[in-house]
Amino acid sequence: MTEQTLHGSCLCKQVTYSIVTPLKVFQYCHCSRCQKVSGSAFAANLFVPKAQFSWTSGQDLLGRYEIPEAKYFATCFCTNCGSNLPWLTKTGETYILPAGSLDSELEMKPKQNIFCEDIPSWHISDAVLPKFLQGPFGPKLTD
Repeated sequence: MTEQTLHGSCLCKQVTYSIVTPLKVFQYCHCSRCQKVSGSAFAANLFVPKAQFSWTSGQDLLGRYEIPEAKYFATCFCTNCGSNLPWLTKTGETYILPAGSLDSELEMKPKQNIFCEDIPSWHISDAVLPKFLQGPFGPKLTD
């Protein structure tokens, strides 16, 4: 795999960043904290070494929230639009990057699910749900 520079941003595009591949890990985290911060059944997180990450604009708009007793969890967000953004771990060595904040297409696929004991009872694998090109009343995709 060749080295690539990928770009990401918040919803309002005021905070932007870039990362250089290759990346360390891509996983789905089902822990209750990731559910709360993502508003979903899991968070799709990439692990990016600090040396491969850089903020390119809007760093003054970053907010950060840490749970003091949490060894590994924090969250970073745009104070203007509220979008989840990459956050630096307490070790200062790795950024945890919400995959949905990327603007560039990512070739890497998730490799694992973690905290599966916390998967909510209402979660259904997307593989078994119907798929639509856009909204729920538009053309349906066929498998």
